Amino acid sequence: MSARKPDTLGGRAAIVGIGATEFSKDSGRSELKLAVEAVQAALDDAGLAPADVDGLVTFTMDTSPEITVAQACGIGDLTFFSRVHYGGGAACATVQQAALAVATGVAEVVVCYRAFNERSGRRFGSGVEHREPSAEGAALGWSLPFGLLTPASWVAMAAQRYLYAYGLKPEVFGHVAVTDRRHAATNPAAYFHGKPITLAEHAASRWIVEPLRLLDCCQETDGGQAIVVTSVERARDLPRPPAVITAAAQGAGRGQEQMTSFYRDDLTGLPEMGVVAGQLWRASGLTPADIDVAILYDHFTPFVLMQLEEFGFCGRGEAAGFVAGDALPLNTHGGQLGEAYLHGMNGIAEAVRQIRGSSVNQVPGAARALVTAGTGVPTSGLLLGADGCHARVSAVSGRRGAPSLVI
Repeated sequence: MSARKPDTLGGRAAIVGIGATEFSKDSGRSELKLAVEAVQAALDDAGLAPADVDGLVTFTMDTSPEITVAQACGIGDLTFFSRVHYGGGAACATVQQAALAVATGVAEVVVCYRAFNERSGRRFGSGVEHREPSAEGAALGWSLPFGLLTPASWVAMAAQRYLYAYGLKPEVFGHVAVTDRRHAATNPAAYFHGKPITLAEHAASRWIVEPLRLLDCCQETDGGQAIVVTSVERARDLPRPPAVITAAAQGAGRGQEQMTSFYRDDLTGLPEMGVVAGQLWRASGLTPADIDVAILYDHFTPFVLMQLEEFGFCGRGEAAGFVAGDALPLNTHGGQLGEAYLHGMNGIAEAVRQIRGSSVNQVPGAARALVTAGTGVPTSGLLLGADGCHARVSAVSGRRGAPSLVI
């Protein structure tokens, strides 16, 4: 695919507020109530009022419509509202759409949200249930008769091929699980707060679908998360340091399906994330060496390794060693494996905390963060930076944490 001219979004919009409910297995209240709580908390964090909001963005597969959330929050007229498809792949794209609306003057303050009772209510991990006939259902028809009925079983196919191609054992996936749980253990908001694990415990956990063990699979969560986006100029008048949206991208690969892209030439990577990575690096002028912290979508451990390789942090088949060596601060909130499975929205919030300097597992001097959305589906990603750090870096940077800015 030929290189495209970088976009002009970088540096024009910023995340100025983050808010969440508690993360639990039984919230005891409706999904609408969770959404409203998260939106109100995010606006309070931003120092804004519901009357300031004129845009809302959420996911499909959401039971809380934008107009209902607006009414329940006391938000007035909306000039922009949108939904993004493909489950967790939508997370960063909600922020991209909000930033595009702000940058083009369609809206001034846009709130992105995701709220559900995914543990006590409908469980996405239960797989395919009572689906209406559709084109997507026809694609699943090539896999379901053979017993591939759940997300874990779909990911297991690619994970097995990855291990075979690089001569690896399932134990390599444990490095991701151990890293996430180490961070979750010191995060009071995490479901697994105070509960780190060892590689031995990972290897001893029961099989779900070989080569995936229980500790390779994320939890399912009740909760809500909201993100507030506005212009960089307005952000500078608000109480908290903005996380500037340096670049944002969506991507779907050739031969893309939802979790079952088994007919590609190679199952050892995530081409859709490669599409996102290429756009983010071109649009920002950054390289992997310039990233201070990465928040990578981790519903299943193997896809974290593949993402690191797609973004060029290490060579193909080398990501397990990269993670084991702590070569890059990764999922400092505990990830979806350790904190909560909020379809990636809580990962965006953690990246904002890192840029602000307020994470419970703060990376000293963190000024640039990479965030990714769902894997195995059409997806999205963000590069966030501290105010003043969204300019392009020179080709002679070469050292993470101390880039040379070209203004």
